Amino acid sequence: MTGIENKSFDSPDETRTPDKTTIAVVNLGGVSAARMQFESGWKWSECIKPVVGTDSCQVRHVGTVQSGTLHVVHNDGSEADLGPGDVYVIEPGHDAWVQGDESFVAFEFESKTAQEYASS
Repeated sequence: MTGIENKSFDSPDETRTPDKTTIAVVNLGGVSAARMQFESGWKWSECIKPVVGTDSCQVRHVGTVQSGTLHVVHNDGSEADLGPGDVYVIEPGHDAWVQGDESFVAFEFESKTAQEYASS
């Protein structure tokens, strides 16, 4: 194995496309990362819940926002808006939706989430 390995989200190892969603996954160096794009009008409980069948999102998210705004409401009542430049950790048990007309684009670095998010 070489000391440097690189790939592009423009040629991902896997792409998932539930309603209003594009997940591009790259696998390298024993880890996975994902670029998540949610179109205007995207809401987890409408677009992803039918795929995974849970009452709320049950994955842990660790990432950074490139563009757009996502409003997240956790089952414990906490909520936040995530926007460009924000770095976040979102624990399991939440719903979320895109705010405004701009698509939300984020990069996820939690390998398990990259591997499993929006998979049936």
